Amino acid sequence: MTTSRTFTMIKPDAYAAGHSGAIIQIIEANGFKISAMKLSQLTGSRAGQFYDVHKSRPFYNELVAYMSEGPIVAMILEKENAVEDFRKLIGATNPSEAAEGTIRKLFATSISANAIHGSDSDENAALESAFFFSQLEQF
Repeated sequence: MTTSRTFTMIKPDAYAAGHSGAIIQIIEANGFKISAMKLSQLTGSRAGQFYDVHKSRPFYNELVAYMSEGPIVAMILEKENAVEDFRKLIGATNPSEAAEGTIRKLFATSISANAIHGSDSDENAALESAFFFSQLEQF
């Protein structure tokens, strides 16, 4: 069986609301193995670096402020077809459009406070994982 990796982070709103444990349970119940995990808080500068791809968009400053307002839980997940399967599990960015049972349908409160991030490609999963974890931290 081929295993691939994806990156996710539980965002500050979901962490502050105490949903991290429930979200992690859903992730594991859907066959994902957590190969790295850590609790951290992004500074405004680090959040800006992570979301640099959105720098020219009107929501960039609000996104950076939101992502640096509290702790996040960063994780590298492993599973066959990890990126695509995880995107299905988290649901649409807008929780009102997310499918029933998805993480965002269950825990997001708005488009901007949408509980969880998930990589959108294998390439971005590798880049985002490296942003938060060194090779030594992964097992």
